[in-house]
Amino acid sequence: MLVLHALATADGRLALWAEDAGLPQRAGAGVGAHPFAVAGERLPEVGKVDVVSVLLPSYASGPAASPELVRDPLAAGPAPRGRLRLRAWQVPVVMVESAFSVAEVPGFRAGASLRFLGDVGALAEDLVARGRVLPSVAFGPSAQWQAALSGTDLARFTALLNGMPAAFRAEQVEPELRPAPVLHATVNALVDAEVRARLGERGVRLAPRRPGRPTLAESWLTALVEEPRFDAEPRQLGQFVDRLEAWHTSGLHDVPVRVCFRLRAPDHTDDTEDWLLEFLLQAVADPSVLVPAAEVWRGDDGVLHRWISEPQELLLAHLGRASRLFPALDTALAQSRPTHLVLDAGGAYEFLTHAGLLDQEGFGVLLPAWWQRPAELGLALTASSPGTVGAVAKESSLGLKNLVKYRWELALGEEKLTEHELAQLAKAKVPLVSMRGRWVHVDQKRLAAGMAFLARAGTGQATAGEVLLHAGLGHEEAGLPMPVTSVGGDGWLGDLMSGRVDQLLEPVEPPEGFTATLRPYQRRGLAWLALLDRLGLGACLADDMGLGKTVQLLALEALARAETRRQPTLLVCPMSVVGNWQREAARFAPTLSVYVHHGGDRLTGADLVHTLGEHDFVITTYALAARDVEVLSEVDWDRVVLDEAQNIKNSATRQAKAVRQLPARHRVALTGTPVENRLAELWSVMDFVNPGVLGSVNTFRARFAVPVERHGDEEAAARLRRTTGPFVLRRLKTDPTIIDDLPDKLEMKQLCTLTAEQASLYQAVVDDMLAKVGESRGIERKGLVLATMSKLKQVCNHPAQFLGDGSRIAARSGKVARLEEILDEVLAEGDRALCFTQFTEFGGMLVPHLAERFDREVLFLHGGTSKTARDTMVRRFQSERGPAIFLLSLKAGGTGLNLTAANHVIHVDRWWNPAVEDQATDRAFRIGQRRNVQVRKFVCIGTLEERIDQMIEEKKTLAQLAVGAGESWLTELSTTQLRELVTLSPEAVGE
Repeated sequence: MLVLHALATADGRLALWAEDAGLPQRAGAGVGAHPFAVAGERLPEVGKVDVVSVLLPSYASGPAASPELVRDPLAAGPAPRGRLRLRAWQVPVVMVESAFSVAEVPGFRAGASLRFLGDVGALAEDLVARGRVLPSVAFGPSAQWQAALSGTDLARFTALLNGMPAAFRAEQVEPELRPAPVLHATVNALVDAEVRARLGERGVRLAPRRPGRPTLAESWLTALVEEPRFDAEPRQLGQFVDRLEAWHTSGLHDVPVRVCFRLRAPDHTDDTEDWLLEFLLQAVADPSVLVPAAEVWRGDDGVLHRWISEPQELLLAHLGRASRLFPALDTALAQSRPTHLVLDAGGAYEFLTHAGLLDQEGFGVLLPAWWQRPAELGLALTASSPGTVGAVAKESSLGLKNLVKYRWELALGEEKLTEHELAQLAKAKVPLVSMRGRWVHVDQKRLAAGMAFLARAGTGQATAGEVLLHAGLGHEEAGLPMPVTSVGGDGWLGDLMSGRVDQLLEPVEPPEGFTATLRPYQRRGLAWLALLDRLGLGACLADDMGLGKTVQLLALEALARAETRRQPTLLVCPMSVVGNWQREAARFAPTLSVYVHHGGDRLTGADLVHTLGEHDFVITTYALAARDVEVLSEVDWDRVVLDEAQNIKNSATRQAKAVRQLPARHRVALTGTPVENRLAELWSVMDFVNPGVLGSVNTFRARFAVPVERHGDEEAAARLRRTTGPFVLRRLKTDPTIIDDLPDKLEMKQLCTLTAEQASLYQAVVDDMLAKVGESRGIERKGLVLATMSKLKQVCNHPAQFLGDGSRIAARSGKVARLEEILDEVLAEGDRALCFTQFTEFGGMLVPHLAERFDREVLFLHGGTSKTARDTMVRRFQSERGPAIFLLSLKAGGTGLNLTAANHVIHVDRWWNPAVEDQATDRAFRIGQRRNVQVRKFVCIGTLEERIDQMIEEKKTLAQLAVGAGESWLTELSTTQLRELVTLSPEAVGE
């Protein structure tokens, strides 16, 4: 793994260097060469290659690895010992002239210093985009564009300064590079490069080309666009620089204190209607420091002298500059010592509309809370739907496609307005009106449009789906004059829109023959699914991982088929959980006829359609659903269910489009992570569940995704929750009503499939053993059996473990794929996991792979770990911000550790001794554990792993007997029993 670092050099340039996790000491690199530094020719080809001496934390034996560098923990040898100290190392670097992103170079992982450079580059680009730059003269002489820092920009600069990684200024020079000059130089260098690039793209020239020798100013202007260096006589240059700096100072940029305006509304308890605009001075680095102008004029401003010496002059100068944006300030400036400005409602509204301009220019602005979240004039929607819950199944007038009555009214926020209040608003002469004890902003044009809309379309009929769409969409897309701020109504639709789903739920008992005992929250989930099923509404069951989404869906299927004969249900899921579903259905709902559509010899065409119609529950994978979508679409499915529905989070993928084409009376999505990275993922899932309920993807992006993700728009987020709320049921493990009900330790099997490569290797090992075992006796036979068992377990883990060839890890193992899926969910929920394996070499392979896959540190404890390193790992994992993934070899980490920071335990491969596995699980499930522990045991279906697991379960069930330690008991099996044990089943092979 290559880790890329950024470095600011003493001469103001930027450089990149890299570490290689698997790189041996570079031969011929010379004394003091960094042993893991990547050679110059392997660095990104973005500039000139050089060598720089850097000071890095080091042990006596060599440099300490950067936190992002993940090396093979076994090949790396013992951890270094001794105290850390700074030591100089020679590293090859490549020079760059702009902000650099690791995304530009595949195969590199970003170090902290490179990510920091990206943040600095974002500030520089933003400054240039907003014109917050100034032309200047640098040493040389040369022309340079530099940042004009003030107000919020200066605050951003300060935050970056406080967060600068030491490695960013690690060049070995005298005197030591200090953070502030380094950051100033870096920002200015990036600003200069960005401005020059933009001017060059536009062919801009700042100085005319005239015959004769150019003036100093013309040479400087030309250098701002072309080659930075220019010629100048020293005395003239000094005078020019003085005038330039005076001009810079007149702009009052880069000052630590700014003027702040605070607007106070009239108190409703007084008779006055005057608004007060107060003047204050505010410290940029600490915005909580506010000094009223009255104290500034009295000289009671000692707190400000940490930053400025003449606060009174600064106050007047800044007020004068602000008056160019808000001319009403001239009235206050007519006084010798201005402290505030009295405004009427019209003047207050004018200031509120100018507040954004003042903030952009670096002034502080403190506004009333109600203006930050105003109760805007909007529409209130009331829907009236016929039918009751009990009659839902019999009513033909219910469902998203059927008609309901609706009524529109005007409202402020969620409060509907009376006719008297509407008349009062219509008579208002200014946009700010006091109503119901608070100030509100009323747009007269919007008010007139709203009243005209009510007169034209205040009542009527529409489909339930259209009503829900209007309730959630923005008013432009829904053809409304203003946003919808309140929804409600009576009947089932009103309860759904108002979030009163609990009032609709009726207790539901699983049918006879369903063998699982549902917990209270699972019974509620079943009742919710049954309700939406009867209403003909799609459902997204988004319970946390481990809360039993599978058993709730199977209960729904059993219940539905106990009531009436139905068309089959199609379940689409990842290949890694096909076996789980097949066995869970057989275990909990044995009355269901289950069919798995999978494999190279699967049925097609009319034969497939006929066979599917003879079963209750059909299981297939996302890949096959996309491949066989045409024939699957010929079946009139009763229900289509997506498990791990985040697999269609990208609505443009082939499999996402395919599952939308499948016809079904009812649709259900199961997912523990309805949103992983972007809100568009939620749209994709919801559009499968109830097509069109969130509008088109472009409408959704404009009305929800952009406002919420970019601007943190809480009103848009509330509308989204209101629209999706009826169709999404999400319970968290942290919910007290769930925690009290969950068992302390929830154990489950994770049935995995083999890849084609794994299956081929597995069969080769089996064939080799069966050819030899019949001719072997005694110790030789026992050794052959044990060796074969070990080899088969290695094949089930990963081909690279069995082959020992150091080949790639990704996309070659069903177990590793399932491990990644589970860890994705664990990390998304902010949880931590212990991962046990009995093979130290397999753990050594997983560490760098998982670290790169999740871009975070993975701890690994094995037999070669020293006691000091072991204690350090445990302490770090138990700390509040410790690594989230801890990989342990079963022998080294199975006993004697307290790892209660984890609430997930994953046994990647099995020891085949329940007592040993329980001891390992108890590293997390022990005194001090405040959360419930989920334990997952990986088993490859159709292999010896599943058959041995079944044997263990039978022994535990029948006699509570423990299987002997290790695998020695397997050597006593007959050849026939061994053949049955190791034979590979067709269902074992995934896609």
